[in-house]
Amino acid sequence: MHIMLAPMEGLLDHTLRDVLTRVGGVHECVSEFIRVTNTVLPRRAFIRVAPELLNRSRTMAGVPVKVQLLGSDPACLADNAAALAELQPHGIDLNFGCPAKTVNQHRGGAVLLDEPELVGQIVAAVRRAVPAHIPVSAKMRLGYNDDRRAEDCAQAIEAAGASELVVHARTKAHGYRPPAYWDRVADLRQHVRLPIVANGEIWTVADALRCREVTGCDRLMIGRGMVTDPGLALAIAHRLATGQGRAPGQGVPWSTLVALVQVFWLGVSARVAARHRAGRLKQWLNYMRRVYPEAQQAFDELRLVHDAAHIERWLALHTAPAPDAAMAI
Repeated sequence: MHIMLAPMEGLLDHTLRDVLTRVGGVHECVSEFIRVTNTVLPRRAFIRVAPELLNRSRTMAGVPVKVQLLGSDPACLADNAAALAELQPHGIDLNFGCPAKTVNQHRGGAVLLDEPELVGQIVAAVRRAVPAHIPVSAKMRLGYNDDRRAEDCAQAIEAAGASELVVHARTKAHGYRPPAYWDRVADLRQHVRLPIVANGEIWTVADALRCREVTGCDRLMIGRGMVTDPGLALAIAHRLATGQGRAPGQGVPWSTLVALVQVFWLGVSARVAARHRAGRLKQWLNYMRRVYPEAQQAFDELRLVHDAAHIERWLALHTAPAPDAAMAI
């Protein structure tokens, strides 16, 4: 099973990609979207979102990273894709799935799924602008308010030359509320031949296996499930290799993960203003406390803390020597 780490604006950025891919089990990542409006972005704009471009488009653990673009103007997206291609990304992904109100109001993300013809024009323009050796893929939801045009969009993406399609099995109207409609991903597979990656509501090994069974997809994209349980991809691989299951949190013990918390903090400290650093750490702990009792304890102790220096003192008391040990995972 091929596991991809999902892009999540405001959560799963370069720093967390770095940490989660050090754990293992992830085969590929996609960056958060880079918004394209009416100009060709400078080189630094691509690198700011995907610093992996400076490392052969790979995380420090060697996991390849596709870079995602978002916009609605085929010509402008093509020009930016050509500029991005000069940095040799592992691939260029196109966002037709973002449900954010502000993004949709500016004709980006999921709102375009009401216009399959435009979706196809965007993919085709980018494909023409990018050298053949760089894959062009797309990510979509099932639709905006409903899923009536899902097949039309998938077929337009395929006809335009995309090499892969990730389907988040919900509409924009569904947001992130369960369930994910995996059966509709199976429907789409009957209408296109390009590889489809299933995404949505994969929190456990059992979810991953059930998603594969329902969708027929051997390629899965996981976002919040990996943030919550960083060892999930390893646990999936273990189950497939041995037939033996692991409970949530057992893919990676806390004693190992706590070192990566310090690595994460070092990365946040290098890229985030001091006043926001504590919030980023608590954001991740908030997810992990669903699985790790130790994360719950850490969250409780730091919940009202905003001072970066206080966080650093806490980490010094609660973590083992981190960066070198974490790199060996």
